[in-house]
Amino acid sequence: MERKLKILYLAAEVTPFAKTGGLADVAGSLPKALRALGHDIRVAMPRYGRISIEKFGLELILENVQVPLDEQNEPVRIFQGTLGKDVPVYFVDNARYFDRESIYMYPDDAERFTLFSRAALEMLKPLGFKPDIIHCNDWHTALIPNWLKTVYKDDPFYADIATVYTIHNLAYQGIFGHRVLEIAGLDEYRFLYCTDMADLDKVVNFMARGIYFADVITTVSPRYAQEILTPEYGERLDPLLRERKDRLFGILNGIDYETLNPATDPYIAVNYDADSLDKRAQNKLALQGEAGLPRDPSIPLIGMVSRLTDQKGLDILVEILDHLFDNFGVQFVLLGTGEQHYHDVLMGLAKRYPQNMGLFLTFNAPLAQRIYAGTDMFLMPSRFEPCGLSQMIAMRYGSVPIVRATGGLADTVKDYNPVTGEGTGFVFDRYDRWALFGAIVRALERYKNPQEWRRIQLQGMRADFSWEASARKYEDIYYKALASKKEDKGYAGEEHSQD
Repeated sequence: MERKLKILYLAAEVTPFAKTGGLADVAGSLPKALRALGHDIRVAMPRYGRISIEKFGLELILENVQVPLDEQNEPVRIFQGTLGKDVPVYFVDNARYFDRESIYMYPDDAERFTLFSRAALEMLKPLGFKPDIIHCNDWHTALIPNWLKTVYKDDPFYADIATVYTIHNLAYQGIFGHRVLEIAGLDEYRFLYCTDMADLDKVVNFMARGIYFADVITTVSPRYAQEILTPEYGERLDPLLRERKDRLFGILNGIDYETLNPATDPYIAVNYDADSLDKRAQNKLALQGEAGLPRDPSIPLIGMVSRLTDQKGLDILVEILDHLFDNFGVQFVLLGTGEQHYHDVLMGLAKRYPQNMGLFLTFNAPLAQRIYAGTDMFLMPSRFEPCGLSQMIAMRYGSVPIVRATGGLADTVKDYNPVTGEGTGFVFDRYDRWALFGAIVRALERYKNPQEWRRIQLQGMRADFSWEASARKYEDIYYKALASKKEDKGYAGEEHSQD
């Protein structure tokens, strides 16, 4: 049996402490699942102004940790809290950089996350915690592999630490001017770095450095790991990713089976599970009522919970809704916010089709649960989708997903085959309105047969998207990272002995 590991898991946001997107959900769930497998995993994040010491019972454990920043030392304090039952969380506290209302979108974000990442390294010695693995996420913590292979490489405390770098969304890379290298203390190591591939147009690309220096790179689905090797999805980093493709792996995110459980969900009208699926119909009637639509169990009800952007397929969706309403009489409930253009178009459609469309231009987590529990079908026609969680939640709740074959959607939803009876949803390939329309029509055809529909629902409800399954795959990745680190050190040692 492989030995249990010491892991430091770094993220800019972690549920329940601070959240703006999916990264926080992953960072709030994966460490708990790895802890359940017996690993000594600890999380680190900044203590933003909104994170209350009292509310989360944080305890001050280190004062005056001196962190190198821009040729000076910046003092930070370290607080400790707990994630779940037993995962320690270290909060890097510095009023100047983190005592602010929001998490991102400040002009000094490069400095802020450089300070956080460097502090996470500097706190390890005084804490007496020497991890085998440091797991970094997105651009905010991407300089850590870079520092470990340059600034810290001759320090025996850090020399054997392996790094795993996870890309959640390649579009957000952390691109800044060259001055940031001085701030980060990396300027003198510039020559080590393959600038022509990653520091594009004379800028510093944090994510590229994470990819270049990490021992292993992961992303959030096997299909997305393949897609980002191409110019279409690679966001100008595909040459660098192709260079490192032997170290690149895709692992699906999981969903939290404790909170996302139709049998116990406190936000839905009636609880149910795969063995009591008949009760689910009451959630449909309740949702129709909440959305101001005619309460009729026989009308197909389609749902969507999404940011309203091109990436999420809104451009092709808005072109077919009137056809669906006119020709099939379906009902459609949408929850989300996004580009004003889509707000306007959707409000126009809701006005024209009050019997067919329920529109909620807001974010409301309890309502999202009711949409998963009350709809017959769930729509995700994304242009690209690194992983996607909504399709997994929809299946868990018995709403049949209709998705485009991209990223994690392709990995999690199996296209229904009426001949074999296998499949968990309806999948289309081409990114255009009629391909989407065709997938919806296929679903509506199958919906006419209640027994067949129930079979599709149950196959989705019984699929395993738990964090435990993902955590076991990450466990394998950590052992790979340690092996890669050893291999690279051996190779570097051989080179050195030949000088």
